[in-house]
Amino acid sequence: MNILVIGCGMVGAAVANTLDARGHDVSVIDRNTECFDLLSGQFGGFTSTGVAIDTVVLKHAGIETCDVLFALTEEDDMNIMASQIAKTEFNVPKIFTQITDIKKGALYEEMGLSVICPTKLTVTAACAAIEEQGGGAEMNFENYIVHFSTMDLPEEFVSRTPNDIGYEEDETLFGVIRKNGGLILYRGQELTFAEGDKLIFAKKS
Repeated sequence: MNILVIGCGMVGAAVANTLDARGHDVSVIDRNTECFDLLSGQFGGFTSTGVAIDTVVLKHAGIETCDVLFALTEEDDMNIMASQIAKTEFNVPKIFTQITDIKKGALYEEMGLSVICPTKLTVTAACAAIEEQGGGAEMNFENYIVHFSTMDLPEEFVSRTPNDIGYEEDETLFGVIRKNGGLILYRGQELTFAEGDKLIFAKKS
């Protein structure tokens, strides 16, 4: 599958690294070349430097043969504009747009965009985290359901990292709640577990 990721911040890079590792053909656009340093050393995809609403940049990145586009910059308006160009000018079959503003996200969902809202995800995951006995919560994304669940960090995982976890199929670590109540959203960054941590998992079903 040909996948275009717009934005190579922590989220964009993590998505690109994961999809590339799963065998997809991944292309990434960012206006800042230094952001490509967040990509894994094993990343075998293609990178393009430029503004993602420039059709020349989009064509150079392969949007004309793209099956799926993720607009994941840190700017809601940039993500929305890039998604609309991908939809109206290039007829990209599937487009996922990151919008941090919950109200704006709801509006564009009504207009037909598939919206990824980190703010809404964080609220959902936090609610799952405080449920008794691990609890859980679910969110719908088109034909998929993402289930959030939590567990207390096993004693043997103290001082270990997310790479040491034996994940189930289609499962990933979403975040960590520290003993002092702080919440860390996991986006592939270096992270060491500590005593008293609570792990939040997301799993597609």
